[in-house]
Amino acid sequence: MPTSDPDTRRRRLMFRAWHRGTREADLLLGRFADAHVPGFEPTLLDGFEALLTESDPDIYDWVTGRLEPPPGHDNMVTLLRNFSNKTVRA
Repeated sequence: MPTSDPDTRRRRLMFRAWHRGTREADLLLGRFADAHVPGFEPTLLDGFEALLTESDPDIYDWVTGRLEPPPGHDNMVTLLRNFSNKTVRA
């Protein structure tokens, strides 16, 4: 349900990122959302919103490199991979 209010949309996406169903996905996507969603422009919000429609196992496989993401998700998955690599090393 798209909304014209960008702040409301950001809050909804951040909530969805933190309430995925698996703790691992909550931590990965929720931390990523906290760090990046507030500064995302509308096209990046679109990409993140689309990614959140995918299953946790698929997202995990894409982020870990076990599988290549579909073309529509490759940019967002790259951002997630970079974020994941930075947080693991920190």
